[in-house]
Amino acid sequence: MFRHPERRHARAAAHALVWASLAAALALTGCTGEPSTPSPSQTSAPASGSPAPIVTPSAAPVIVPGGTAEENLPVFSMVTAAVWASPQQVSGRAYVDALVTAGFDKSAMQVTYDESTVGDPAESIQFAVRWGDECLVGQVGPSTGSPVTVVVPALSEGTCLVGSTRPIDW
Repeated sequence: MFRHPERRHARAAAHALVWASLAAALALTGCTGEPSTPSPSQTSAPASGSPAPIVTPSAAPVIVPGGTAEENLPVFSMVTAAVWASPQQVSGRAYVDALVTAGFDKSAMQVTYDESTVGDPAESIQFAVRWGDECLVGQVGPSTGSPVTVVVPALSEGTCLVGSTRPIDW
């Protein structure tokens, strides 16, 4: 099949944008030292000799069905952090299943393989949920360190992830 050079260049530019966005998110996450999930709020401590401060958990984020990808990033990030803290932290299926449980559409998801083509554990895995013209993308794994979650534009092909992805057939 003959491909137009302009399309190939546009696709390459879109792919470069996705990877640049992920790289920027990785860099920013490493620089801020901030957790990707909300932390508990704390009231101010009374004068010394008084009881310890009261810690109250902040409200858990919820899916906003008519909202933007950015509005749903807190839920996506919370689910990602929860799976990362579990024994299944490098299982793509665990992220997909947890995101479905949280209310995301399984048919709008992509996930990369847990193993390399030679059977070694993947250095990182990516998973994504298409949300309108944007994508909620997560990356986890030994080479990533802390989980990374970002919102990026969908690719021109209508997908979120570049390269080969695993069928979500369960």
